[in-house]
Amino acid sequence: MLPGDSADLRKARGAFFTPPAVARFINSWAIRDAGDAVLEPSCGEAVFLHEVPRTHTGRVVGVEIHSGSAQEAERTLNREGIEAVVHNVDFFAHDEFGAYDVAVGNPPYVRYQGWTGEARSKSREAALRAGVNLTALASSWAAFTVHSALHLRAGGRLGLVLPAELLTVNYAAPVRRFLLEHFADVTLVLFEERVFPGVDVDAVLLLADGYDPAGRKGTDRMSVHQVRDAAGLTDLAEAHRWTPPARGGRWSAGLLSADGLDAFLKATEGRGFDTLGCWGETTLGMVTGNNKYFALSPSKVAELGLADSDVIRLSPPGSRHLRGLSLTRDALDRLGQEGQSTMLFRPVDEPSKAAESYIASGEDLDVHLAYKCRVRPDWWRVPYLRPADLFLTYMNADTPRLSTNRARAHHLNSVHGIYLHPDRREDGMSLLPVASLNSVTLLGAEVVGRAYGGGMLKIEPREADVLPVPSATLVGRHREALTALRPAVTSLLRSGHLLDAVAAVNDVLLVKGLRMSKRSLAAVRDEHAGLTARRVARGKGN
Repeated sequence: MLPGDSADLRKARGAFFTPPAVARFINSWAIRDAGDAVLEPSCGEAVFLHEVPRTHTGRVVGVEIHSGSAQEAERTLNREGIEAVVHNVDFFAHDEFGAYDVAVGNPPYVRYQGWTGEARSKSREAALRAGVNLTALASSWAAFTVHSALHLRAGGRLGLVLPAELLTVNYAAPVRRFLLEHFADVTLVLFEERVFPGVDVDAVLLLADGYDPAGRKGTDRMSVHQVRDAAGLTDLAEAHRWTPPARGGRWSAGLLSADGLDAFLKATEGRGFDTLGCWGETTLGMVTGNNKYFALSPSKVAELGLADSDVIRLSPPGSRHLRGLSLTRDALDRLGQEGQSTMLFRPVDEPSKAAESYIASGEDLDVHLAYKCRVRPDWWRVPYLRPADLFLTYMNADTPRLSTNRARAHHLNSVHGIYLHPDRREDGMSLLPVASLNSVTLLGAEVVGRAYGGGMLKIEPREADVLPVPSATLVGRHREALTALRPAVTSLLRSGHLLDAVAAVNDVLLVKGLRMSKRSLAAVRDEHAGLTARRVARGKGN
């Protein structure tokens, strides 16, 4: 530790010491010619530059905002015979764009809560030079990654130690898209154990080759290596090639083990699985602006004296009642009898006298001043969506559930609606909810969805579109068996035995249908359990 520096100060500026073995590995991959110009952004004591081969003759440059670290880095590098220059400047003010063959390093990691003020403004401006618009939730490493790439010449290589957030968080989507659009080859190295002892951050290595400033020579595939720890870098196993669901989509599949990823890809890239988007269109539900005012119980409707033409049938706010295979009219009636809000105030034509009185009471309560109400021609008329064929749960403690809308109820934005394609409607209505309860789809949900506060799994319509589900061909081929299985699955779900229901569906679709081996099925199940446990544990930690 340098005089005047401290662990707290290093943490505040996001400086974490990189094990020399990691720096040595990245350098050996990135530096391929003795004349390569090498840059280490935010270099600290220049761990990466210290691992530059002594035979190197090209430019060696570091950039470091902390003056003490910059001076010590340059002094020790020159002492060891490495001719290097370390600029004591904010990296976001460093603008030797297109000047380097190689950029290697470990960008500072400061969460968005601490990445504020002028530092955040400069970082966002730097990312915008590359057309990358980062949100206010972005941590420091995201802009550093983009700004580092801008310093590369065409064909250059980027080798960075990054937090595993790269793979999963929403704010990193523009960075993921940028990397795939601007590099001909993208490789990730993942660790089973933490690279930084005592630091609660999972790390990945990003190895991006063939930089194209114009973004015309990118890739839609990536390679993934997995090792136990830094020592395993000396003997990398063969990489798995993987195509993310979209260029900005999550790279969560990179968290899977080699066996799990192999089994998952074989299932989802084969003929037995499609995406949910192949079955139909997933949409957000209706937005009222004030659910307490617009969503009413039948007893409240009666108390207000509202006419039938003033209300429409509604799946109550939330999704607890959608954990089975269908929502029937009888089930909706029971929910209404229990006092749940199964009616939506939405006069079809002219409001009745009672409805006019209710509208006036809403104005007395300033309901009409809410933004969603204020922008409507008639503030009290919620924009209409026809009843969906299926409901898809939005926030989930376990996994997203599909439920058939037998009640022909409308839905709010606490769930998603799925409107099936006409040629998929018959099997989609009757069998897709049960067919989707298989281990591949459950694992797929963890891959395409994202962890939310409290460990909940959130799935947006665009993510639902790429959720892997059994194909229409597979479902059709096993229509009789799935139909026969429905009562047992319904009973298991009602008693809270989700995984038992999944095991029954697995036997029909994966084991007998796709002839998935016991080893592959076990790998998929283990990966689902592992990602779920990771999500829940991190939710509790947050």
